Amino acid sequence: MGAAYEYLIKFFADSAGKKGGEFYTPFEVVRLLVQLTRPQAGMEVYDPTVGSGGFLIQAHDYIEEQGQDKHNLALFGQDSNGTVWSICNMNLIMHNIKNYRIENGDTLEDHLILGNDGTLKKFDCILANPPFSQNYTQQAIPFANRFFEFCPENGKKADLMFVQHMIASLKPDGIMATIMPHGVLFRGGKEKLIRQKLIELDFIEAIISLPQGLFYGTGIPACVLVVNKRKADGMRDKVLFINADREYAEGKAQNKLRPEDIEKIDVVFHEKRQLPKYSRLVTKAEIADTHDYNLNIRRYVDNTPEPEPENVQAHLIGGVPMDEVAAQTAVLAKFSLSATDVFIPARPAYYGFVPAITNKADIKTVIEQHSAVQETLNNLHQHLENWWQLARDDFAKLQGHNSLPQIRSELLASLKAQLLPLNVFDEYQAAGIFVNWWQTIRYDLKTIISTG
Repeated sequence: MGAAYEYLIKFFADSAGKKGGEFYTPFEVVRLLVQLTRPQAGMEVYDPTVGSGGFLIQAHDYIEEQGQDKHNLALFGQDSNGTVWSICNMNLIMHNIKNYRIENGDTLEDHLILGNDGTLKKFDCILANPPFSQNYTQQAIPFANRFFEFCPENGKKADLMFVQHMIASLKPDGIMATIMPHGVLFRGGKEKLIRQKLIELDFIEAIISLPQGLFYGTGIPACVLVVNKRKADGMRDKVLFINADREYAEGKAQNKLRPEDIEKIDVVFHEKRQLPKYSRLVTKAEIADTHDYNLNIRRYVDNTPEPEPENVQAHLIGGVPMDEVAAQTAVLAKFSLSATDVFIPARPAYYGFVPAITNKADIKTVIEQHSAVQETLNNLHQHLENWWQLARDDFAKLQGHNSLPQIRSELLASLKAQLLPLNVFDEYQAAGIFVNWWQTIRYDLKTIISTG
């Protein structure tokens, strides 16, 4: 029932265009934030702009995936739109979630989720996608001690007001991840003072640039701000910048994060990997002294692609420069191809095509029919078949709800073990293949478990 209701909400959001973004965040973005924060059983999880409840439900599902007690979780949320509030309540009911509290009211101007003593309630984990570029009224705001600074009331700059509210709502060891427009990273005035305070307090763990066009009805580029009040010792006075805005799947209406993109961000974030043109650890001193608290991600991780090589002689006379072919050696090697399988020397430093290639379409045909490519593909399919024999045995063990998380973990590890030695896929792509498949069958597996 929950899956069916989610499907209908997404269908409605797809057809609603810009209005869809007011209550629905794409599944892949929600999943990314959940994996970054890794909620655990026993936590209290909060979304101050809850929409249809996607963050809360995926946090609930994530805990079940890890083999923990999904019922040992308290969910809280608030939304200013009464219709959306109703949708969220229905969504939680359809997912058989009982331990929740969703309020209807403006989080900044009418905050309703309070502790027993009437003060702000504190949470272990906060996940949110607040509305971008909103105005607010400072005079109407209760609990003013939530904020270091007040953003301008006009000019649609309430974004960092939501961030400050979330930080004030975190427990001393809490973690949060929120979607923000890029403007909050570099605008001056009061917003700069807020960034400075966040850096000085050493709350920001990571800033992640997302691809454009992921959200309904807006092309505004967005980022993920991860705030962690329990940063590891090795991350003290450092911020991890990840520039992932070039890795996504293009779509007609909107773009989409692929499973391998989510996996890569997740692994790089949790292992604090530094990859060229992708991620970098930056000290607080560099942010403050060199960049004057400007957090524009491209200042720290510039992923601008290398300029397209231009060879005037090749343009005028023809031929393929040998140095450009040599630059693709690693890609060819994945399929046991060499340059001579496609090219023949034409003149010094330039290739021509083999006789079988007489037009552009022939290039694809020659490569796909090459024996080395066929052998590589057959090898991949054989390894996949070998893995499936093991997977069948694992599925045969499906007895009781607690076995599914263990089987998922075993299947993922065994698939990586089969595919990675072939050197065709990297670890993120191999995991992406598995996750993409798992998402399509997870409800079938739940049905198998429930019916025996």
